[in-house]
Amino acid sequence: MSRMTADLHEAVLVIAREAGDAILEVYEHAFDVEHKADASPLTAADLAAHRVISEGLQRLTPAWPVLSEEGASIPWTVRSHWPTYWLVDPLDGTREFVKRNGEFTVNIALVTQNESVFGVVHAPVSGETWHAEQGRSAYRRVGQVDTPLRTRAPATQPLRVAASRSHRDARTQAVLAAMGDIETIGLGSSLKFCRIAEGALDAYPRFGPTSEWDTAAAQCILEAAGGALLAPDGRAFRYNRRETLLNGDFIALGDPALPWRDWLAAAEAEQHG
Repeated sequence: MSRMTADLHEAVLVIAREAGDAILEVYEHAFDVEHKADASPLTAADLAAHRVISEGLQRLTPAWPVLSEEGASIPWTVRSHWPTYWLVDPLDGTREFVKRNGEFTVNIALVTQNESVFGVVHAPVSGETWHAEQGRSAYRRVGQVDTPLRTRAPATQPLRVAASRSHRDARTQAVLAAMGDIETIGLGSSLKFCRIAEGALDAYPRFGPTSEWDTAAAQCILEAAGGALLAPDGRAFRYNRRETLLNGDFIALGDPALPWRDWLAAAEAEQHG
């Protein structure tokens, strides 16, 4: 895929904001909460944002398929042949939406040859939009003003670590203990990655299931700002390589030089010691 045009880049940001507006229309009133087969919550806001994004992207780039959390039934036999496609989470952080704490986002990524090459994360409540293209700078947009982003490197202690409120298992606790002098900060959705990208946080270890649409857009932003999203073996995250759409464990870093392998090893020793 050739580099995105400036017009296409801006058009996707508009779609993300329109999806955010559709979410807020639901958020500002009473709403029902259903549950999907995996017990995850589903609201009218998820579906409204899905429609806005899917229809908008199909108009913009009819040749590129859209894989959305709310339309993820496309079989592997079909999507395995996609060189370029949109990977979308219309409402990342539905649990945060239901809690009404404002910590939810719209995630739109463009994936080419299994790599996230363009990402937009929009926070409807604050109005902030983070965006980046592979090989270019990452930005946070407020109003019409773009601020370039850089991670905090070198990162010095105390490290500021994103620790999910909803997913704090024993392995996560062991890694946090191995990191030494830290300050833990609870934050929902892809906002964790965005705060690392802008230097407000340093790391986010995650053990347990996430889906590819949870990380793709934010990964592009984090990497463009100087950070990394790594599997425990050190490989960068890639997409649409398997039948499952579930990610493995990962650690997101603002400063890739941090001793993250030592943290994982110490946690492993602690758990099996």
